[in-house]
Amino acid sequence: MKIGIVGGSGYVGGELLRLLLLHPQAEVTIVTSRKSVGDYVFNVHPNLRGITQLKFVPQNIIELQKKCDVVFTAIPHGSAVNLVSELLEVGLKVIDMSADYRLKNPNDYERWYGWKHSNPALLKTAVYGLPELHREEIKNANLIACPGCMATASILGLAPIVKAGFVDKEHIVVDLKVGSSGGGAKPTIVSHHPERFGGVRPYKVIDHRHIAEVQQEINNIVKSNVLISFTPHAVNMVRGILATIHTFPNQLIKNKDVWKVFRDFYLKEPFIRFVKYKKGPYKLPDPKVVLGTNFCDIGFEIDPRVNRLLIFSAIDNMIKGASGQGIQCLNILMGIPEETGLKSVGFHPM
Repeated sequence: MKIGIVGGSGYVGGELLRLLLLHPQAEVTIVTSRKSVGDYVFNVHPNLRGITQLKFVPQNIIELQKKCDVVFTAIPHGSAVNLVSELLEVGLKVIDMSADYRLKNPNDYERWYGWKHSNPALLKTAVYGLPELHREEIKNANLIACPGCMATASILGLAPIVKAGFVDKEHIVVDLKVGSSGGGAKPTIVSHHPERFGGVRPYKVIDHRHIAEVQQEINNIVKSNVLISFTPHAVNMVRGILATIHTFPNQLIKNKDVWKVFRDFYLKEPFIRFVKYKKGPYKLPDPKVVLGTNFCDIGFEIDPRVNRLLIFSAIDNMIKGASGQGIQCLNILMGIPEETGLKSVGFHPM
């Protein structure tokens, strides 16, 4: 397939390029940028030097229509909402990396993002791009809305346990440690890495907007209301997310019960790994181990003293939390093995 990337100068766009330029069944034909028009891609993404001679070009719907089959929109939240509809109107398939089509209820955009959605009808047809939950819908989608990185880690950890009915659905606490790349390529005083270095800083401690995605997807699984508490922390790493999820069982459960639920739910999933060991430094999921990969590592621990089931979920926020997941959706759309272009393992030591 011929691929266009709108907004290729950011971190997500750079990772899309890195992965797609080596993808055996995809050809990147257009990369747009507002600030870097005319520059070689490798001037912005130096890791791609010697890999491509592509230059950034202005955004042009007619050129995208001529030269592309699928377009990735990797632009800021709120910027894709109208562009996506224009791309769809000229017959292109779209994989949107922003939040603009993730939520089904248009009122949720006013509640969680503070703006009124201008294309609410499209929300009904957009497919939430989490393959482990929506693979069949993705196969025939025209618009795929890729999940947020923190939402991905949280949903993948929670979905099997909540579906099994093991835990209290009104008392779920998600604690996340997030790398600085999650703030994007344009730093603010809050996201700037020197301000994060050496500390652990809670931010948006209540009402984080990714809660809307998590509740939407978990509610859809169990067909009832689930309440999620959700607090991220800025930590001293560039990439990666670790979600520590506190749940409270409503029945007696043992290790074998939890193992069975996870294994049955994620049977044959190519990018889910289970991590719960008795030896070594990595007994439970650690984002360091998944950096540069599309894996989600999931583990758990039962705390019978206070009737608590802890779930741990680790991803690379730039890959499984963004670009890699988008390409996994592309592969499903193309009808080819999901691992295509994504078969990589992390570095050790890192």
